[in-house]
Amino acid sequence: MPDFQVNDMTCGHCAATVEKAVKGVDASAQVKIDLGTRLVQISSDKPAVDFAAAIDEAGYTGQLQA
Repeated sequence: MPDFQVNDMTCGHCAATVEKAVKGVDASAQVKIDLGTRLVQISSDKPAVDFAAAIDEAGYTGQLQA
């Protein structure tokens, strides 16, 4: 389950955009977004790099958390 720190996700609209990008990679992915900590948790079998690319293409900087 990859977790991403998305520090430039600052509002509900940002969170919705990031969630839409994640769902574009895997429509059945479970996405949990905490705007307070700017953390995006994804439950999916798809590779983390695919989600990183989608978040980047949506205009945000997602750092994969170890």
